[in-house]
Amino acid sequence: MGELNVATVTRLPGVLLVDSQDTVLQRLHKLLSAHDYRLYLAHDASEALQVMAREEVDLVISAAHLPQVDGATLLARLHQDYPATTRILLTGDPDLKLIAKAINEGEIYRYLSKPWDDQELLLTLRQALDHQHSERERQRLEALAQQQNRELKAVNALLEKRVAARTAELQQTADMLDLAYEELKHSYATGAELFSLLVNQRLPSDKQTNRRIIELVRAYCKVQGIDAVAQRDLAMAAALHNIGKLSWSDSMMITPADLLHHHERERYRAYPAQSESLLMTLEPVQDAARLIRHHQEHWDGTGFPDHLKGEAIPLGSRLLKLAVDFVELQCGLILERRMNSDEALVFIRKYAGRLYDPQLVEGFIQVCSVYLSDVTLGDPSVKVLSTRELQAGMVLARNLNADNGMLLLNAGKVLSMPLVDKLIAFETMEGGRYSVFVKLPQETPMRA
Repeated sequence: MGELNVATVTRLPGVLLVDSQDTVLQRLHKLLSAHDYRLYLAHDASEALQVMAREEVDLVISAAHLPQVDGATLLARLHQDYPATTRILLTGDPDLKLIAKAINEGEIYRYLSKPWDDQELLLTLRQALDHQHSERERQRLEALAQQQNRELKAVNALLEKRVAARTAELQQTADMLDLAYEELKHSYATGAELFSLLVNQRLPSDKQTNRRIIELVRAYCKVQGIDAVAQRDLAMAAALHNIGKLSWSDSMMITPADLLHHHERERYRAYPAQSESLLMTLEPVQDAARLIRHHQEHWDGTGFPDHLKGEAIPLGSRLLKLAVDFVELQCGLILERRMNSDEALVFIRKYAGRLYDPQLVEGFIQVCSVYLSDVTLGDPSVKVLSTRELQAGMVLARNLNADNGMLLLNAGKVLSMPLVDKLIAFETMEGGRYSVFVKLPQETPMRA
């Protein structure tokens, strides 16, 4: 055994030739030495394994028949210990069993017959080494890709941690800003209510409406489960809905809308839009300002300022319309005659579908009956009747006032037919039409 070719500066492929016959080895050496290979020779499996242990061998050509250990067994051992080395079997007889073992256990690249064709052997050698080079390059690139993927994953993991940390910081900042913004809105809501109290100071105590409207809106929101943001906007709208009236004269402030002169009526119809314009520069109250602008729209489209109709009117504006009219009807700011709470609710029910959202009216009446002690309309035993529907034995549930405000009968009065006839006569003489709130006795059927 010995090295017959000195390696150049550039590493040449190492080829190990294994055969027990010197003539075969010499012939193979002569054939291959003219090419750029580092050649190693071995006469048996033991020498071959020694060469493999100390040299870098890329390809092994082994005879099938060797002393002690056959070539197929050697190649199987090399496949196990040096899997990257390409293996070729050289056999002088067609021993199919030996060839099968070399293929199955040694996973040889090819087998060649003795005597071999020189050109075929050289071509096979080049192809084997080219294939080996391609496979090694593939493995190198695959390993490089895997390494780069690991590095990329590590970089991504680091970036994700940094992004997560930065996101957490930004989220914390955003949460702090949201909290500050909510506190600012709360401050605006509190300030709006305080300002509404100052606005009310221009009015006599019996015509100050804002506090009652705010409380009524909040009660409705609580019963209907309206979210906190919408509730806050509604409360601010209730507090500031009449801020556009500040430029009015004192006399106009207390005059019922139904009695305003033509030029005053035009100013009256402009106040919702004027209220909105005064508030639009304050960002936290802009949503409330939009509700204020449309709170005098009518369900049938006859309202102002934009003649919106039906569900085109913001829901908050529809609710605010109910609360404002309910309170102002009792304060004499809409009609000349002041109504009590039940009469105001009867008026609202009468104009459901014209002035008011019919889907909101009954819920509004129920809220009023729960939260306002002077409302009897929510009591199922209380009925609202005309004077001609009254019967003897019925009990007044509320005071009965004439249209001019004069008290006619006290709550709790038991009606008799002569008293009913007097009421009908007085109503005819006054030219009015009374709504009488009565409790019906269980045993008394209503007269047709």
